[in-house]
Amino acid sequence: MGILFRWLVLTAAILVASYVVEGITVHGFWSAFLAAAILGILNAFFRPILILLTLPATILSFGLFIFVINALLLMMVSGVISGFEVRGFWPAVFGSLIISIVSWLVGAFVNERGKIQYMDLKKTGKDRWE
Repeated sequence: MGILFRWLVLTAAILVASYVVEGITVHGFWSAFLAAAILGILNAFFRPILILLTLPATILSFGLFIFVINALLLMMVSGVISGFEVRGFWPAVFGSLIISIVSWLVGAFVNERGKIQYMDLKKTGKDRWE
């Protein structure tokens, strides 16, 4: 259940990036679905190796070089999936930023089983919430 949910979240993030960033084109849901699958596989296997190889650049840029790595992986996916197209480096960088933000937002509010997490706050005093 967790893998399918993450796959669907990544698919939604790719669709959002295609609507927000000019230069990223998705020709339908299934293209985004397959692009999310390939991007997930690349993130699982190649991203840790690339982060390790570029560790000095990542440290010097305070971690911002990871967006460049994500952009390169996004461009690699666009070369494999015919209905998913990324035209240029900067659209890939902005697309990876949007995909990271959407994935982070969903991951912050939804647990691994797909249930929404929330905090139940109760007012205990005049200006206190617990």
